[in-house]
Amino acid sequence: MKFSKLVLVALVSAVFFGSCTDDNDNDDVPLGNYDNGALILNEGGFGKGNASVSYLSDDFVTQQNNIFSLVNPTITLGDTGQDIGFNGDLAFIVLNGSNKIEVVNRYTMKQVATISAGLSNPRYIAFSNGKGFVTNWGDGGSPSDDYVAVVNLSNYSTTKIAVAEGPEKIIADNNKLYVAHKGGYGFGSTISVINATTNVVSTTIKVGDVPNSLEISNASLYVICGGKPSYSGAETVGSFVKINVSNNTVSSTINFPAKTHPSNLDIINSDVFYTVDSAIFKSTLSATIIPTTPLFSTTAQGVYGVYSFAVNNNKIYVGDAGDYSSNGKIYIYSITGTLEKQYTVGVIPAGFYFN
Repeated sequence: MKFSKLVLVALVSAVFFGSCTDDNDNDDVPLGNYDNGALILNEGGFGKGNASVSYLSDDFVTQQNNIFSLVNPTITLGDTGQDIGFNGDLAFIVLNGSNKIEVVNRYTMKQVATISAGLSNPRYIAFSNGKGFVTNWGDGGSPSDDYVAVVNLSNYSTTKIAVAEGPEKIIADNNKLYVAHKGGYGFGSTISVINATTNVVSTTIKVGDVPNSLEISNASLYVICGGKPSYSGAETVGSFVKINVSNNTVSSTINFPAKTHPSNLDIINSDVFYTVDSAIFKSTLSATIIPTTPLFSTTAQGVYGVYSFAVNNNKIYVGDAGDYSSNGKIYIYSITGTLEKQYTVGVIPAGFYFN
């Protein structure tokens, strides 16, 4: 290639990467405020104790990694960041491998408390009736010791509600909690409904195999079920299930094509977004068939399996775990799938939480 062409390529590359990549070198001093942006929970390697939290402002001007450690330099966040739940001014960071929850001010990241009593393999958190509810696997090898921990938010003491094996995602609606039993080390197919006043499981709803995502919209609970994977030896199809929350019955079920395993459900108004491997799909709540063509694919960015996903303010956020040991990346796309920004964050970006 001639020198003039090399110069032209270099200039074009500089413009392109300048517009799409904004890895700011501002990771030494706390910003002071982490509102008006997204907190990105980085899971870290299991057993490595390197979970972390990153921040990205809504205008994409400011990005900072390791914000919990910067604000609380004497405290280790912990092992395997699983989930973050917001309640008032507080953020509850669930650390699966450390069997604890770090409670921080969601806007400053200053630590408030540590909850460790009554937690065993904690997974996800939701809030209802002035209490926190945390799904726990207990001993992953035991199918009979799973529970939801009920957190007293005044003193952070806990009690337990026994539930079926493998409770995962949990969502609150009108003094009820809906718990997806993905199955832990097995393969579940139910949703538990918990009365947030009495702390009792009021009913169980049968859905598709391996429910992995929950969303409430228009007085209905929507569930993405991934189906059993091929390695289970009894592969099943994924499904999109609608539940009437007034009587906790299944209103409709739409099955995906064979060997299709969806995840990462997000509903914005009447639009339905979800992922299958590296592809992002868009549908509507009124649709009766599964779309066959994705909205876009992330393979151009080298993302061959979307690890985390969210839609917010007409932007699509994708987390890429990469090799699961190096720092991961997040990608920001327009609502139609055009790549706009990318950032390097911590190891295994596991979730986006808009502050």
